[in-house]
Amino acid sequence: MIPFFLLLLLQSTSFSVHAILDPIDFLALQAIRKGLDDLPGSNYFASWDFTSEPCNFAGVYCDGDKVIALNLGDPRAGAPGLTGNLDPSIGKLSALAEFTVVPGRITGPLPESFSQLKKLRFLGVSRNFLSGDIPASLGLLRELQTLDLSFNQLTGSIPWAIGALPALSNIILCHNHLSGTIPPFVSQRLTRLDLKHNALSGTLLPNSFPSSLQYLSLSWNQFTGPVDYQLSRLNQLNYLDLSLNRFTGCIPGILFTFPLTNLELQRNQFSGPVLPVSEVRIPTVDISFNRFFGEISPLLCNVENLYLNNNRFTGEVPALLVERLLSSGIQVLYLQHNFLTGIEINPRVEIPVSSSLCLQYNCMIPPVESACPLKAGKQKSRPTNQCVEWKGQQNKNTTTG
Repeated sequence: MIPFFLLLLLQSTSFSVHAILDPIDFLALQAIRKGLDDLPGSNYFASWDFTSEPCNFAGVYCDGDKVIALNLGDPRAGAPGLTGNLDPSIGKLSALAEFTVVPGRITGPLPESFSQLKKLRFLGVSRNFLSGDIPASLGLLRELQTLDLSFNQLTGSIPWAIGALPALSNIILCHNHLSGTIPPFVSQRLTRLDLKHNALSGTLLPNSFPSSLQYLSLSWNQFTGPVDYQLSRLNQLNYLDLSLNRFTGCIPGILFTFPLTNLELQRNQFSGPVLPVSEVRIPTVDISFNRFFGEISPLLCNVENLYLNNNRFTGEVPALLVERLLSSGIQVLYLQHNFLTGIEINPRVEIPVSSSLCLQYNCMIPPVESACPLKAGKQKSRPTNQCVEWKGQQNKNTTTG
């Protein structure tokens, strides 16, 4: 099936299957074929018979005498992929606008020659075994819109030249071994940035992301420092995952007004009170395993899955959260490992089967028995001395503040 991207491209060009392929493109395809083989069970290259017209090969799309798209491998889900290396001759396909490879066992570096493909808009080589650095010369591809090199073994840093590409809308570099700081991304068309599961580090620059972003995942890295200024500007976000880093500081209350479906901030070093500016309508909010303190805001009562555990929240659980839980409006309410002092709930009440409540290890004896996750431990309440010490510390901070 021809990709949607190609259909649009072909509609805007004069398409002819009768032209004889340009000799340079013909030789480039031969070199690409020599560098690759089908994995066992795949017969993708069966149609690549160079005694016939290459524009009829599987995955080869032409406009006149030039190759404009190359989709290597059987696109069916679960089909075996390819093995071998990407030949630098790819750079000779001067009209190429799209290049993709299905998941397989392609090894070696991404050829520097990709930088010669001035018309390239889509570059996708994910779920293979590419290694080495991301070529900084990709920064010459001024028309590039999508860069997907996810699930490989790439190392080194993300070149700053890539961050400067003006037309990028999708950058997917997750599940590699990338390190170092990240560049500022300037494209005002950028909607998706996925860098999770790498070894990236450092603080985020004030202008790291454009306000056009809708999807941002930086989880499972080693980022540090505050992010409140950066996040305040990203009011188009519908997915945010900063989990498993070392971010610090507070989170802006305006963040809770963004059109998010998931807010994942768990396992960082965020601190301060959590103060939404209005009623929160985000289905899943996970801010567990941080250093947030103060009372829990009742404005969180419409969150369906709310993870506040392993923080330093104090006071009573808001009655609105209890009401929503008992009416099955809240499916997960994890409050364990805080310094909460009470909850207004009838000890004989039954928690709905579809809902989960955990209150263990607070400064109260849980009035209801509920199924907590195993990692919550077996202790129902905090030792009294911890509660007294924390209350004294909070009073001292309030007085000195």
